[in-house]
Order: sequence, then C-alpha cells, then structure tokens
Amino acid sequence: MTALTDAAPARVYKAHAKPAWRRVLLTREAAIIAILLLVIVVALATVRNFDSPLTVTYLLRDVAPILLIALPMTLIIITEEIDLSVASIVGLSSVMTGILTQAGLPFPVAALVAIVVGTIAGAFNGFLITVVGLPSLAVTIGTLALFRGIAVGLLGTTAITDFPEEWTDLAKANIPGTPIPVIMIPFVILAIVFAIVLHFTPFGRSLYAIGLSKEAAAFSGIDVGRTKFLLFVLSGAVSGFAGVYFTLLYSNARGDNAMGMELQVIAAVLLGGVSIFGGRGALHGVIAGVLLIGTLGSALRLAGVTSDIINVITGLLLIVSVVSSSLLAWLQVRRAAAIGKRRGRAGASDEP
Repeated sequence: MTALTDAAPARVYKAHAKPAWRRVLLTREAAIIAILLLVIVVALATVRNFDSPLTVTYLLRDVAPILLIALPMTLIIITEEIDLSVASIVGLSSVMTGILTQAGLPFPVAALVAIVVGTIAGAFNGFLITVVGLPSLAVTIGTLALFRGIAVGLLGTTAITDFPEEWTDLAKANIPGTPIPVIMIPFVILAIVFAIVLHFTPFGRSLYAIGLSKEAAAFSGIDVGRTKFLLFVLSGAVSGFAGVYFTLLYSNARGDNAMGMELQVIAAVLLGGVSIFGGRGALHGVIAGVLLIGTLGSALRLAGVTSDIINVITGLLLIVSVVSSSLLAWLQVRRAAAIGKRRGRAGASDEP
C-alpha cells in the first residue's frame, strides 16, 4: 500500500485567493484613502490657512449632513437602487422644525416630529418601490419634486430664523479641546452601527446578494421587498435628522435648504467605491469619498477657486468614478474569459 505524496489542492473562495495584504491595500477603497491623504498633504503645503483648526471645524460641519445621509445611501445603492429625494427630505424636515418651533412646541418635540416626517417620506418612497413595483429612479425623481414642493409651499419665500440659542450653540459646538464638531459624535456612532450591520451580519450580506441578483436572493430566502423598504425608511429617518442639524447649524429654516445635496451624496458614495450596478462597496471607502470631496472643495475655496469650478471638478470626479468602476469590471470579465480559454486549451492538449 503506497502513501499519497500529493495532497489535494485546498479550495478557496475567489475573494480570498489573493494574499491578505493585497485584499486590503490593492482595493478601490484604499486608493480613495490614499488620494485623500495626498490631497491633505498637498493642501497643507500649498494652501494658506488650510492647517488652521478653524478650517477643520468648518470642513467637518459642512460635510456632516452628507456623511450622515451617505450611510443609508450606501446600503441602498449596494442593492442596485437609488434615492434622489434625500435633499428634499432634508428641506422638508427643516421646514417642519421651523414651523413647529415657531408654533411654540419645545424644540426636542419639534425635532422629533420632523424626523418622523422624514421617516414617513422614506416609507412613502419604499411603498411605491417595493409594493407598487415602480423603479426607484423614477419614484425618487418624482418625490424629490413633491417633497421640495411641500416644503416651499409651507413657508413660501419666508425663512424662520428664531431657534433656542442653547440648541443652535450645541450644533455649532466643538468637542472640548479639539476642532472637531460635536455632530461627529452621533455620526461616528451611526457609522459604527452601519459598518457592523453591513459587513458583519447576515442582513448586510443579504444586501450584497440583492445587488448581485435579486432573483437569486429571493430564491435563497431573502425577503427582497421588505429589505429594500426598510432601507428607504432608514434613509428618510437619517435625512430627517440631517435636516434638523442643518436647520440649527445655519439657524435657518427654508424650503430650499440643502438644494442639490443629493448629487453631492451620490457622488461621494460612488467615488468611495460603491458600484452603481449594485453588489459592491464598503463603508470606509464612502466616508473617505465624502471627506475627499469636502477637503478638495475646502482647499480650492481657500485658494480662491470659484464655486462653479469646484462643481465642475466634483462632476468630473463622479464621471471618473463611474467610468473607472465599469472599466475595471470589464477588464476583470475579459481576464476571466482569457484564463478560461487557456485552461480549456490546456485540458484539450492533455487528452489522448
């Protein structure tokens, strides 16, 4: 009886076939983090006052609503859906906060009602998408106009600027001894929760499965409709909270608050490595994408670049992120096809 000298090759998942360092460092998310660090270093060396603590404070204050909304938007886009109504929900929540505060309600109650209104708006989106069966792009384009119209209709061209000073001061306050705004505390808590849910739970894995193939996900026992509905409800709730913060930060409730913010959120999410076609993305890349756009914008403004040019640069970044993602996917498919052909030829040559 002879001993076996050749052990059978171990089976590994494709995602784990490469060394760990390559899986961590040679990724789109790692590239965005590297670019962010490069932009920071160049700005520190070339842009006057960029190293000021005040610059850090204003930068983080400005990107805080985008960071918050990007968390649920990441989950939505991973499932191959999209929510274009988030900025309009921010505006509607802002208006509700102002109207209820002006009517004499305690500010915490007014803020809670505004967040509930945002949650209901998100549930309305989810109902039309998952129950009625309409595409999310069409639905949220419609509700973008609907929610914004309601917000503007409630206040018209007027603005509410009288809010309790203790709450506006809190929205503008920093963590003691640092230039970091207090709003970063709830963001970090939410980011940790979202990261755990997305990357370390069966629910998070189901989102990737839905994005790759909702039919296959349904056959595997995932309730696709309920999952997507929950994501849109979550998006509405977080957008409502962002609207309350936006109102306090600028001491201003207007129907046109946060106009165009949905494009900034989506640009940051896609730039951070989330595929517009679903099934791919990581939260740390999205956070780096938001900070990259915010840091670049802040540095350019300090350098005297106009907002129009900054918008052009942001748009180009979005186009590059989408095109590069599609190009990489195409190259991977071509490479896999070429490897398959070579193996087929090798197998044919081994036949007697």
